[in-house]
Amino acid sequence: MNITSSKIRVDLDQSTGVAVMWMQSPPVNSLNMDLLTEFNTTLENLEMDKSCHGVIITSSLPRIFSAGLDILEMYQTSPEHCGQFWKAVQELWLKLYGCNLATIAAINGSSPAGGCLISIACDYRIMADNPRYSIGLNETLLGIVAPYWFKDTMANTVGHRTTEMALGLGLLYSAPEALNIGLVDKLVSEDQVVNTATHTMGKWLAIDEHARQVTKSMMRKPTIDKLLSNREADIHNFVSFITKDSVQRSLGMYLKMLKNRKG
Repeated sequence: MNITSSKIRVDLDQSTGVAVMWMQSPPVNSLNMDLLTEFNTTLENLEMDKSCHGVIITSSLPRIFSAGLDILEMYQTSPEHCGQFWKAVQELWLKLYGCNLATIAAINGSSPAGGCLISIACDYRIMADNPRYSIGLNETLLGIVAPYWFKDTMANTVGHRTTEMALGLGLLYSAPEALNIGLVDKLVSEDQVVNTATHTMGKWLAIDEHARQVTKSMMRKPTIDKLLSNREADIHNFVSFITKDSVQRSLGMYLKMLKNRKG
C-alpha cells in the first residue's frame, strides 16, 4: 500500500507490517512547517493503522537524509511564527521518540542538526558507509543552542561526555566516526541501507510487541515527560533566543554563506 503526500511517500507492506517513510522535499529535506506537519500526520496515521508494526525513515534524495531545521522558518519571521514552528518541532520529536511502533533510521546521506535528531529519536540507526556523509548536532556552529531535549536524546544515545564535546564544538561525525561513538549502530554500503533496515526490522518485530513497547516507554518516558511538563516554557525560551538581534545576524551570515557556496 502506497500513501503519498507532497513531502512524504509511504510504502507499507501489509504482509510484513513494515512501512518505509521516504522524505522527499528537495533540495535537502529541510524541516520546514510543511514537512514537519506531513511527517507528524503520517507517523500518527501509521501508528493508528493496525496492519503497521514498524517504520523505517529514510530519504528519497541523493546524498542527503535531512539538512535539519529550515533556517528560513526562524530568520526574519514573527515571534508568533517562530513559536508555531517550534511547537511543530517538539511535536515531531515527541511523536517519534515515544512512538509505539519499532522505528529504524535508514540514513542514506548527510544528517546534520534536525536530521540527527530524527535519527537518534529512532530505535536503531543504519548509515551509508560513505566518509563524505556526516551526522551530528552542530547548532553551536550557527550561533544557536541545541535545546535540552536534543541534548538529552543525544546523551541517552552516546553518553554525557561525548555529548558535551559534540554539542560544545558543534561536531559533525563522519559515518565511521559515528559508528565508533555509538551514534549509529551499523554501516552498510549505500545501496543496501533500506534493504538492511528492512531485514533488521524483522528482529525488532520478532519481540513480543507489548513487552517491546513497555520497555521502550520505561527507557524514554522520563526524557519525554521533562518536555511535556515544560512545553510552553520551552517555546517561550526558543522564541526569545532566536529573535535576538545577535542570533538573527548569525543566521543571516549562515544563509549568505550557503548562497555563496551555491553560487
